[in-house]
Amino acid sequence: MTKSIFFYDLETSGISSKADRIMQFAGFRTDLDLNPVGEPVNQLIKLTPDVLPDPEAVLLTGITPQKTLELGMTEHDFLKIFHGDVATADTMFCGFNNVRFDDEFVRYLNYRNYCDPYAWQWSMGRSRWDMFDVARMCRALRPDGIKWPDDSSGKPINRLEDLARANQLNHDSAHDALSDVLAVIGLAQLIYAKQPKLFSYLIDLMPDKTKVAKLVNAGQPFVHTSGKYPSEYHKTTVVAELAPHPKRQGSLVFDLRVDPSTLMDKSPEQLYEIWQTYDRDKIFPVKTLLFNRCPAVAPISVIDESASKRIKLKMSDIEKNYKKLEAVKTELSDKIFKALSLLDAHQEKRYKTLDYGVDGQLYDGFFSTSDKVLMQKVSSASADYLKTLTPSFQDNRLNGLLLPYKARNFPEILTNEEKKSWEGIRLEHLSLTKAAGTKVYFERIDELMSDKKLPKNSQKILNELKSYSSGLVAV
Repeated sequence: MTKSIFFYDLETSGISSKADRIMQFAGFRTDLDLNPVGEPVNQLIKLTPDVLPDPEAVLLTGITPQKTLELGMTEHDFLKIFHGDVATADTMFCGFNNVRFDDEFVRYLNYRNYCDPYAWQWSMGRSRWDMFDVARMCRALRPDGIKWPDDSSGKPINRLEDLARANQLNHDSAHDALSDVLAVIGLAQLIYAKQPKLFSYLIDLMPDKTKVAKLVNAGQPFVHTSGKYPSEYHKTTVVAELAPHPKRQGSLVFDLRVDPSTLMDKSPEQLYEIWQTYDRDKIFPVKTLLFNRCPAVAPISVIDESASKRIKLKMSDIEKNYKKLEAVKTELSDKIFKALSLLDAHQEKRYKTLDYGVDGQLYDGFFSTSDKVLMQKVSSASADYLKTLTPSFQDNRLNGLLLPYKARNFPEILTNEEKKSWEGIRLEHLSLTKAAGTKVYFERIDELMSDKKLPKNSQKILNELKSYSSGLVAV
């Protein structure tokens, strides 16, 4: 049972949870009424020499590798704090787009360091939530009492910094993790105060995959808010379950804005082509809804007249298209399953071309009970004990992680032979994580530095980055 909410945010060296690293972790715990509890957590994490941070990421955050080395701690030491003080029993983790971004980085952080990559989110009464789709659904269905910003063209935007500015929330420095956390808490407090019924409904439903599944599987149309729907509809539509997902805990849902008969004359191959060339301003009506990814869903009864106008929804069209969907569901599902298999094959092929080595293999399978016991032995071992520890894992990924784990967290214990091996692994990682090549990487830094409008502080940051990165690839 949830007893507290831990709002958190990360600043990272790039956008790939496989290749990039957490450079700053910040969080603040609240009670269930969103009152702050205790002191915030705000910690830099040392960047290891097998990672080249993206220049744009460093410019955005202002966190240089040198700063993490001076003021940060190793991933191993940070995880002691994380598992001891942060991931306490009955904690709900929450952020702003954390399900799609931050949570993935924390999973890979745990994986690389021989900690269970999943337990921090579900065991001992723990759970997760995400304020991003809560804000989107609130804007679409119950916007009263909150100021909702648009961009210069009048298009709705829901970026955290814009929401904070429009509503005068505490947000001193965008893209500083702790400042972002305080802004998310402020946004949550605002929605809770102005739309308490919607807030309470979503915090109860979204983290609970059983409740989500019950709504989705009920055989009735329902409301779905997702970043995959167009902005002109405030990312919100009415969908119906087309079929259970063939491989994952979730369903394929159909957007009832669309007449399903428009897909019936298309082959699975044609559907695949449309599906895989995704355009967020156009509708491909079939989406994957995963029960354990905190989807923002609600009964269709929440759509009142004003909401219907706001999201440009005609209930008569919804009813008509739902009847048509019911009539062709079996035939359409067969086509969609075939198209999905083609899409999965395409994705698998693409991921293989982005091979990040053992660091990127988290989702290749679950670990056995015996391997989990050995993982805990490694993660809790002191530097001295780690020198002589030679675990033999059943899963070869865990054997492959051992030397990088020691080198990243305890470089002083490496033997001369291990140092040579690590240097080869390190250079390979640099080439894997910068597929375009290090030459292109440094050209990008120079290109950014050549901008005459670039502030002096940004020039300094890029100079520091270039100096640091040059040292990594100089052999």
